Amino acid sequence: MDADILIRKRNAFVLWRAANTFHPPSLIIGTLWPGTPISFIDERHFDLVQDINHPDLWFINADQCQLNEGWTYHYWFEVSDAAADRPGFRIRITDPTAWSVNWQLLAPKPNHPAYTNADAYPAAVIKYRQGQLFPCDTGGEDLFIPMDADLGQLSPNSQLVIYELPTAWTRMGTAGEREIGTGSFIDATALIDPNASGGNFADLAVLQPGRSYLSELGVTALELLPPADSYYQRDWGYDTTNFFAPDFDLGNPATYSWSAPNRDLQNLTAACHSNGMRVFIDSVMAFSKQNPYLAAAPGDFFIMNPASTPADPDAHNSRGTGPENIRDGFGSTLFRYASPMDSYDPVSGSRDHLYPARQLMKAALIRWMNDFRIDGIRMDSVENVANWDFVGEYKDLAWQAWRDLHPHNGDNHFLVVGEELSEPLALLTQGRLNGIWHENFKKYIRYALTGQSAGAEGEPSFEWTIRKAIDCRIFGFTSLSQAVIYLTSHDVGGYRNERLFNFLVKQGVNDTEKRIKLAFACLLTAVGIPMILAGEEFADQHDLFDQDGNVDQQGGKQVDPVNFSRLSDDWRSRIKEYVARLVTCRTKNAALSVEDTEFIHVDFGEGKRVLAWQRGLPGSSSMVVVVANFSDYGTPDPANPSSQYIVNNWPPTPPGMGWHEVTQDYIVGPGWAGREPIYPWEAKVYELQ
Repeated sequence: MDADILIRKRNAFVLWRAANTFHPPSLIIGTLWPGTPISFIDERHFDLVQDINHPDLWFINADQCQLNEGWTYHYWFEVSDAAADRPGFRIRITDPTAWSVNWQLLAPKPNHPAYTNADAYPAAVIKYRQGQLFPCDTGGEDLFIPMDADLGQLSPNSQLVIYELPTAWTRMGTAGEREIGTGSFIDATALIDPNASGGNFADLAVLQPGRSYLSELGVTALELLPPADSYYQRDWGYDTTNFFAPDFDLGNPATYSWSAPNRDLQNLTAACHSNGMRVFIDSVMAFSKQNPYLAAAPGDFFIMNPASTPADPDAHNSRGTGPENIRDGFGSTLFRYASPMDSYDPVSGSRDHLYPARQLMKAALIRWMNDFRIDGIRMDSVENVANWDFVGEYKDLAWQAWRDLHPHNGDNHFLVVGEELSEPLALLTQGRLNGIWHENFKKYIRYALTGQSAGAEGEPSFEWTIRKAIDCRIFGFTSLSQAVIYLTSHDVGGYRNERLFNFLVKQGVNDTEKRIKLAFACLLTAVGIPMILAGEEFADQHDLFDQDGNVDQQGGKQVDPVNFSRLSDDWRSRIKEYVARLVTCRTKNAALSVEDTEFIHVDFGEGKRVLAWQRGLPGSSSMVVVVANFSDYGTPDPANPSSQYIVNNWPPTPPGMGWHEVTQDYIVGPGWAGREPIYPWEAKVYELQ
């Protein structure tokens, strides 16, 4: 499928919705002179005209713009500023549907005190060839036609282990200092493709040619924290500016002369698919930073100050209409998703009574699906998107686009999940999303790891804390693909949200290696889709703090980076190898791809907190049993050959089969399954072989 506005853009420069048209919008186009500094030359101006059927659609055909065959051009649209608090000056804005932007070439801002450097919009980039306009990067690099992945070689939803990769990375410098930079698309590619080299972090051991770190780890999906273009130099990237374009900085490592994000993101996606990994993107749609529509048509797309207009239909988040539920843009401007108007539809091409921001996001989605062949979407901040109708429409369109691209594949290789940390299951029962983040898993496991005997807040016992953490169906989920579970997410701000290592240290835990391993044993054998924040698999820790040693919005929440150089620590490397063995079990053993879960043993006597659970159908050839000890108790004299700990109700061993202990990778001796000694704060994971 394709969006009408993207089809129109093949032959014309198109601007949809400009509020102040007393002076019609115009096209400013020219070429880039790569000097020092770079400059804009051969500048030409062309007035746009209204489409005969759509008065809110402005365009000029490419063949009217005196363009040269095969040349790459930079351009802006010039509009009369429509912001209520601005003087209405003419201002050059980025094409709101630009395929590529160049932040090295900024438009001159209007000469008035109301305008700041933030009003200097970057140029859009396009190539002219054979009478048509084509997406390209700054150097004229063409997009290739993506090779559709053989989805039969990629993991279905039931076998996903997602790796959540931030765009901010760090390493230890030669003098022991921390060096923070952007983990570019080619750095990410080098984590996957053994033939690739990194960019900004090419010296890291995990990026050396010949290695495929994420293949070593065994994850089956890569989730890119927002890859769309942002006004900010990359921190986490949660302030999208240009929704149709991959990020300028992520395509501009220090080794490049210019940015090539379209090419590099396509190469990254291809590398993932070639190495058996699906690609998820993080889609941020609640708000935007320095969006060109803030000048072109702010009232159509944005609500400026919801707290001052509580009666506005876009003022409140989806959790309620009280003053505590005013939407939060976190320093950016919130989109309107509940205020319709008569307009051209950039998706269908018809004229309708519609919601402009919804249709803008849908058109962008189609671009990402078609050009980058993504395999899943994580929708950020669903409560601040604040419109479940739109959430459902977006999910349905994503599925339609995916099925059009992959008509011969089943429906278990694509997924749209959302982040709504209050976990309203109605998002699932009403069909608005396929899955949601299961924040309670993180909360419950952290209670368990610190040995709080009362269990998680609101639970009757420690036992039920574990039972509910391991089987999300007790919370009301109906399948494992509905719940994305994690020990830590990128939202590391606030109490009990820190990276797991920092959380344990703050709780006074000394044996962090053992407890982190125990946490991963729970994560990778629980019902749900496991997600690993980059670095947690080797106990990464925070590099940025506030003055009190806490991570928060100002002191690390959105910029605390992943530090792959810490893998050189022996104990961290041991954790990574432990996690890799569990990931392999999670993705390969059919017992962990179904919801069958039974707690077969609970022992709280003599200071113990030992539970055992079984995954897989009893009597089948695919079974996994986990024995987890959440206490200081250990079997006395465990090295004595006669020492044992009896697990009640151990399942019968089918004829001709035995048990393999996954975490330490050994074959259990005949007759010893369910009788091996246990150790403090340790889990053993047994699978039939």
